[in-house]
Amino acid sequence: RLFGTDGVRGEAGKKVSAFNTMRLAMATGIYFKQFAKTNRILVGKDTRRSGYMIENALVSGLTAVGFDVIQIGPMPTPAIAFLTENMRCDAGIMISASHNPYYDNGIKFFDSEGNKLNRTEEERIETIYADEEVLEEAQAVGKAIGKSKRIDDVIGRYIVHIKNSFPKPLTLAGKRVVIDCANGAGYIVGPTILQELGAEVFVIGDKPDGFNINEGCGAMHPESLAKVVLDKRADIGIALDGDADRLVIVDEKGETVDGDKLMAVLAVHLKHQGTLKGDGIVATVMSNQGLEEYLAKEQIALYRSAVGDKHVVEVMQQKGINFGGEQSGHIIFSDYAKTGDGISSALQALAYLVTTQKRASEAFDPYESYPQILVNLPVEHKKPFDEIEGLDSFMSRVEDAGMRHLFRYSGTENKIRLLLEGKEKKALEAMMEECEAFFKKALN
Repeated sequence: RLFGTDGVRGEAGKKVSAFNTMRLAMATGIYFKQFAKTNRILVGKDTRRSGYMIENALVSGLTAVGFDVIQIGPMPTPAIAFLTENMRCDAGIMISASHNPYYDNGIKFFDSEGNKLNRTEEERIETIYADEEVLEEAQAVGKAIGKSKRIDDVIGRYIVHIKNSFPKPLTLAGKRVVIDCANGAGYIVGPTILQELGAEVFVIGDKPDGFNINEGCGAMHPESLAKVVLDKRADIGIALDGDADRLVIVDEKGETVDGDKLMAVLAVHLKHQGTLKGDGIVATVMSNQGLEEYLAKEQIALYRSAVGDKHVVEVMQQKGINFGGEQSGHIIFSDYAKTGDGISSALQALAYLVTTQKRASEAFDPYESYPQILVNLPVEHKKPFDEIEGLDSFMSRVEDAGMRHLFRYSGTENKIRLLLEGKEKKALEAMMEECEAFFKKALN
């Protein structure tokens, strides 16, 4: 299996090597040929050094099967989703390992409408990838070989699109905002949009060197942002991840805002404005029970999906809902974006602050969360859960203790993610120690 939770991801030069990437590009091109209308595929990337290698391999593979390629350089993942549809391309590809360290990289795929591929589509590409005969027969010759070109001015289209998601009667004038771009793909777009909307902007994490993406900065390390927020006496801090599809907010006190609480506030705000479709939102199985209970009081339904923003989007489409996300910071306003968009989501949060004239610490703390513990445990083998002896009885014991549990393997790393939620933190901590001991013995 090539695809994980969000595209293909792994160590650059090994799993995500030039050879594997070119073969994957050929397989992807063969798959999309059957739907081709313009014979163009868009390719963007984040700021990792390995992006050069992977980009060239993608271009080689796609042109080898007859596609023309448009390269647009460093851009946020949601920008690729938007521009693929906006520029009438048959598919879009983003080179990024999101929040992972620089030595990893990944490849995310979008269809002509800017949607991430579902599992059935991924499986068809994997089948082509493994078939030597199909790959050999599909190679173009003569005038059928594709071409590539680089376009450097499309960033303006995305900036205009995102600015249009901010209510036109409002301005950010008078707001002091710190933005941490994680030395990643949003380092130009994010600050530019905030400045054009009138904010006084302080920027960190905007000097990528190919190796410092996500390193001690961005959504994975909001403590760096918090220090600057306090130092600058800012109203709010905004942290993006490496490909700018994730948002973490720090309030004026330097405290990190819980992702579930942020979604709760924005959902209620949408409902009061009359723009929340479907009378509900979609979150994942990771979201806190406190979110569900708070929304219920506001007569907003909570639907849960599997982990991954593409799964959130699938349920949103099924239920006719226009808002959802993950507590980790992938927030989807489908009226403006087909995937998680850190910058667009930040603008909605800022619009709420401007409208209500509340401080961030007050605005984004609407309820008390249930205690929750999440542990990422390295494992040697991802043994199927139905083959782990004693797991069912162990999970029953957790449930009998009045706790909610979620055990799942990471789709991008050799880890198992253990989540426990309950009413008493000490009891959770004791049970988590048992969980770690159980899975260490079972999987190592």
